[in-house]
Amino acid sequence: MENSYYNPADLPKFGSITDLQPEMGKKFFSYYAEVFKEGALTEREKSLIALAVAHAVQCPYCIDAYTTDSLEKGADENQMMEAIHVAAAIKGGATLVHGVQMMNKIKEVSM
Repeated sequence: MENSYYNPADLPKFGSITDLQPEMGKKFFSYYAEVFKEGALTEREKSLIALAVAHAVQCPYCIDAYTTDSLEKGADENQMMEAIHVAAAIKGGATLVHGVQMMNKIKEVSM
C-alpha cells in the first residue's frame, strides 16, 4: 500500500518479533499455538472469533490473516460477516453503556 503504515508484506515477518526477545517470543508463540488448537471450540469457531476481534481492535494484519484462515477452515462469507456484526454490536454496546456514566455525572453536576 502506497503511503500507508500498513504494509501487507510485513505480515509474514510476524515470527521475527522473537529476534529481540527470543524467550518472550517463544512463550508467546507457544501460548498462541495452544489457544488455537481444537478444544471446547473448533478451530473454525476460534478463527471466526479471531476474525471478529481483529475487526474490533482494527488490526489489518489480523484481518488479513483470519480472513484467509477462516476460509481455509471452512467458514463461508455469511458466517464471517455475521461474526463481524457481532463484534460491531458488542463494541457499539460497550460504547453506549458508558453513556450511563455520563448520565450519572450530569445528574451529579446538575444537583
